[in-house]
Amino acid sequence: MLKTTIAGAISVVILSGCSTFDVESARLSTAEIQATLTEDKAVLTRDVEPLTGPLTLNEAIARALKYNADRRYRAMEEAVAMGSFEAGQFDMLPKLIASAGYRNRNNDLITRSTDSVTGRPSLANPYISSSRTAITSEVGISWSLLDFGQSYYAARQNADRVLIAGERRRKALHNLILDVRTAYWRVVAAQKLMPALRATITESEQALKDARKAEDDRIRSPLEPLRYQRQLLENLRLLETIEQELSTARIELATLTALPLATDYTVVEETTDINTAWLSQPMDKMEEVALLRNPDLREGIYNARIAQKETRRTLLKFFPGLSFNYGYKRSDDDYLIHQNWTEAGAQISFNLLGLLSAPAQMRLADAGVALADRRRMAIQMAVLSQLHIARLQYANTARQYERSDAIAQVDVRLAQHVANQASAQKQSALDRISQQSTAVLSQLRRYQALSNAQAAASRLQATLGMEPTVEATADMPLSTLTAAIGKSLQTWDQGVLPESGSRP
Repeated sequence: MLKTTIAGAISVVILSGCSTFDVESARLSTAEIQATLTEDKAVLTRDVEPLTGPLTLNEAIARALKYNADRRYRAMEEAVAMGSFEAGQFDMLPKLIASAGYRNRNNDLITRSTDSVTGRPSLANPYISSSRTAITSEVGISWSLLDFGQSYYAARQNADRVLIAGERRRKALHNLILDVRTAYWRVVAAQKLMPALRATITESEQALKDARKAEDDRIRSPLEPLRYQRQLLENLRLLETIEQELSTARIELATLTALPLATDYTVVEETTDINTAWLSQPMDKMEEVALLRNPDLREGIYNARIAQKETRRTLLKFFPGLSFNYGYKRSDDDYLIHQNWTEAGAQISFNLLGLLSAPAQMRLADAGVALADRRRMAIQMAVLSQLHIARLQYANTARQYERSDAIAQVDVRLAQHVANQASAQKQSALDRISQQSTAVLSQLRRYQALSNAQAAASRLQATLGMEPTVEATADMPLSTLTAAIGKSLQTWDQGVLPESGSRP
C-alpha cells in the first residue's frame, strides 16, 4: 500500500511538471530581448574612448584593434582555447574520489544459512548481519593508464588548437587592417568630394530645368534642347552613383573603429606616397617569408599534427586498460568489527570485440592524416599563388594611382579654365557642368586608386604574415597603441623583409 501511494505521488509530480512547460512559456519576451540588447550595447561601448579630434589612419587602425567587436571575439576565442588546454591537463592526474552514503531499512536484514556438506538448512537460528541504518564514507584515489594516455594526447591536441586560434586571430587582424585602410580612404574621398559633388548636382538640376523650359518655349530647334537634356541626365546619373558609393563609407569606418554610427567626424588626409620598395625584393625571399609566416599555412600544419595525434589516440584504444585504486573506507554499521579499513586493488581489462573495428578505425585515422597533409599542400600552393597575385596587384595599383593622380590634376585645371571661360560667356553652362563632373569623377578615381593601392599593400602584408607586432592591445592606452601602429606602418613602408628566424 505504501509503495503504491509513493508511486502515485511521484507520477502526479512528474505529470504536473510536464504540463507546466510548453513552447510558449520558453519563448523570449520583448522585455528579455530588450534587456539583452541593452546589456550587449553597454558592453560594446564600455571603456571606448570618445573621439576628440580629427581621425588619423593610425588612430583608426588602433581603435579597430582595441575596440572592434570581431577582434574582441577572436581574442576571446583564443582565450577559450587556452582555457580548454589548461583544463584538459588536469585529466592526466589520478582521480581523487570522496563519497558518502546513508541507508535505512524498515526491518532487519535477517538471513539463513545452509550446511555446505549436507545441503540441509542449518539448525542455528537466523541471524542479523547488518544494522537497519548505516552511514558510509570513502576517500580514494584511482588511476588508469589508458585514460592517462588518452588525456595526454588530447592535451597536446588542445595545445595545437590554442595555436590555431592564435593564427586565426592573426588572420582576422590582417583582414581588419585591410578593411580599415580601404574604408578610411573612401571616407577621405567622401569628405573631399561631397561638397563639390553636391554643388555640381544642384547646378545640373537647375540647368536641366532651364533646358526643359527652353524646349517648352520652342526657342530653338527641339533636337538641341533634347541633346542638352540627355547630356545633363547622363551627368546626373553619374554624379548620383558617385554620391551613393561615397555615402556609406563613413558608416563602414565607424563600425570598424567602434565609433557611434551617428557621429559626425572628420578624417585627416595624410600625405601618402605609394611605396614601391617591395617590388625590388627578390621573389624567392618573399616566398620563403610567406611560407614561414602565413597564418593559413601554419594553421594547416597544426591541423596535420592534430590528425597525427588522433592516430595515436586510436592506437591506445587497442591496448589493455590497466587501473589502480586505493581508498580509505568507514561505516558505522554496529555489526562490523572493523568499522575503518583501507582497500587497494589493480585491474586489467581488454575489449576483445574492439579488435573487430581496429582495421576500420586505423584506416579512418590514416585517412584523416592524409587529408590534413593534402590540405596543407594545397594551402601551400594557394599561399604562393596569393603572394604572386598580391605582388602583381600591388605593382598594378601603384601604377594606376600614379596615372589617376596625373589625370585628376589635368581635369581640375581643365575645369578651372572652362569655368573661367563660362564666366566670360565663351563656354556654355553645359560645358562647364560636364567638365566639373569629369573633374569630380577623376578625383574619385584618384582616391579609388589610392584606396586600392592601400588595400593591395595590406593584402601583400597579410600574405607575407607581417602584421603589426603589438602585444596586449586591450590593456594598452589608445595613444600608445596609435604610436605603435604608426611605427609599425613606417617599418612596413621601408620594404624590409624580416629575418628568417624571427617569429610572428
